[in-house]
Amino acid sequence: MSKGGDIDYAQLSRRIKQWGHELGFGAVGICDTDLTEAEHHLHSWLAKGYHGTMDYMHRHGSKRTRPAELVPGTLRIISVRLDYRPPEPDPGSVLRDPAAAFISRYALGRDYHKVLRARLKKLAQRIADEIGDFGYRVFTDSAPVMEKAIAQKAGLGWVGKHSNILSRDAGSWFFLGELYTDLPLPVDSPVSDHCGECTACIDVCPTRAIVAPYQVDARRCISYLTIELHGPIPEALRPLMGNRIYGCDDCQLCCPWNRFANDTTEADFLPRHGLDTATLVELFAWDEATFLKRTEGSAIRRIGHERWLRNIAVALGNSGEAAAESALRARTDHPSELVREHVAWALTRLRALLRP
Repeated sequence: MSKGGDIDYAQLSRRIKQWGHELGFGAVGICDTDLTEAEHHLHSWLAKGYHGTMDYMHRHGSKRTRPAELVPGTLRIISVRLDYRPPEPDPGSVLRDPAAAFISRYALGRDYHKVLRARLKKLAQRIADEIGDFGYRVFTDSAPVMEKAIAQKAGLGWVGKHSNILSRDAGSWFFLGELYTDLPLPVDSPVSDHCGECTACIDVCPTRAIVAPYQVDARRCISYLTIELHGPIPEALRPLMGNRIYGCDDCQLCCPWNRFANDTTEADFLPRHGLDTATLVELFAWDEATFLKRTEGSAIRRIGHERWLRNIAVALGNSGEAAAESALRARTDHPSELVREHVAWALTRLRALLRP
């Protein structure tokens, strides 16, 4: 399979998967660009308003569901997964400690976008070294790409009732990345759904965001509320958020398939700055300079200091901890109206919880 000669695409496909595993990917699959079924599902989801304020979900029109419109010439998509779960004996213990700050496990380490993008570029270079220049573009949740639908079609897993990709041998604790390419590679077969009658994720969701199997109303999802939403968090949902200050992993923590999940072997995904053991009071005391320093290279930085304080204020109000009151009072005169409003709510909530 030399450069300039005839390419054996079946052999190349096998080599790509081998190289992917050598680069640390847990799985590599290939699919075509027909995402018609996913397009119908997306249009239905958008029509119901489940995307909330995420206008970017429809801003790019059909480019999201028609890969060749986003990257002309695309014939195949190479889909990869990379495990990210940090090793810990009981991540649920943080949720059971009202004074602790729960941060979604994917955000405890280095920003996954950078790690995955660099790894995918290495894979593309391995292909180019083998066959010469070819057309490709790398994506890691960085453009209008239907990464879950692509991963399902490429055989990496199935879309679970919580809308995450599930694998029989790896659960759901992994990131996804894509390589759009103009190579006519043979495609892999999708796997069947293995959720069965299980409703664990639906039953455990704190805000009842999984409104039906395979349907998530983002407007109720804690990940949306703490990360995507820029304004005030709806008051009715605040008490349900507990101590979750950045994202939510409940639907993954309870999923039976995650007993087969793998801990990450990537040092970049291990917790930084003690974020896996930090208290709410400790994190609420960070000024903006400290926030920017401690979240350098982290996905958390994208929400900014103002929303960081907004989220923690809600969690402090829910804590029922006497120590939370002085921490909240220190922010009552914060320059941000958004922070002040959530601090005021939290103080009222806290007093109600502490009242004998």
